[in-house]
Amino acid sequence: CKIDNEKFLMTTTTSNAALVLDWIEEWLQTEWPDLDVYCTSVTDHWSTIIVTGPKSREVLVKLNSQQNFDNDNFPFMTYKEINISGILCRVFRISFTGELSYEINVPWGYALFLWNKILKAGAEYNITPYGTEAMHVLRAEKGYPIIGQDTDGTVTPLDLGMSWLVSKKKDFLGKRSLTRKYMQDNDRRQFVGFQTINSKKVLPEGAQVLKTRVSKNKINKAIDFPIKSDGHITSSYYSPILERSIALGLLRNGLDRIDKNEVVSVVGENGELIDALITGTTFYDY
Repeated sequence: CKIDNEKFLMTTTTSNAALVLDWIEEWLQTEWPDLDVYCTSVTDHWSTIIVTGPKSREVLVKLNSQQNFDNDNFPFMTYKEINISGILCRVFRISFTGELSYEINVPWGYALFLWNKILKAGAEYNITPYGTEAMHVLRAEKGYPIIGQDTDGTVTPLDLGMSWLVSKKKDFLGKRSLTRKYMQDNDRRQFVGFQTINSKKVLPEGAQVLKTRVSKNKINKAIDFPIKSDGHITSSYYSPILERSIALGLLRNGLDRIDKNEVVSVVGENGELIDALITGTTFYDY
């Protein structure tokens, strides 16, 4: 996020903050030593409170009725410094749940005070804290990947169906790699969704998607070894709002196989074969 003309704030997952900083420092020292850039970790300077859900805007308006939180004034993927309950906060209109969300960066010493203020303001809307498990289901319903779970070091933005965010004009790390023929091969494993034919059946994460669909019950009775895999399941959950299982995964030539009514066999526990329909990655969008 561009804070001002000479200051940028980069956020990462908490567990990767030190790793990302280490890489940036290495690039500055070895690839672009001429840049007048300095990096400082501010992880322990700020706390982050995320207000998310259909009523999140109403909650923040109660905390600062003078601020215009409407879409036209505060659109998605933008940032503002806003006074919330007397504290100058950095507020980001971004989301990892797929819902309307505001990520509030507050100086760490004020975090508990602001947390209690938010809970009080949202009480009439039945506001409640939510954990990472709930967040993971919400983001999967929206089709948001977790980097490091739905991806590994071989997956590119093109594989994720996100070619729209890769600049064709700007220089960036990895640009040369993306132009190589192998990176644009249709046989690459690409990010897709899966819906089991039996809606109550939840696919195991890590399960292999067979290259050839098999209809029998047990894998050791159905096909000959070695097993040929077309991909694998990276995330899998039961969606309460959809009342069915959903899954995300990487599949050979997957982007071209979305919504073609193609059913594949996935290897479940104890060799059970589970039929699943290849779909897009967005299961629910409110």
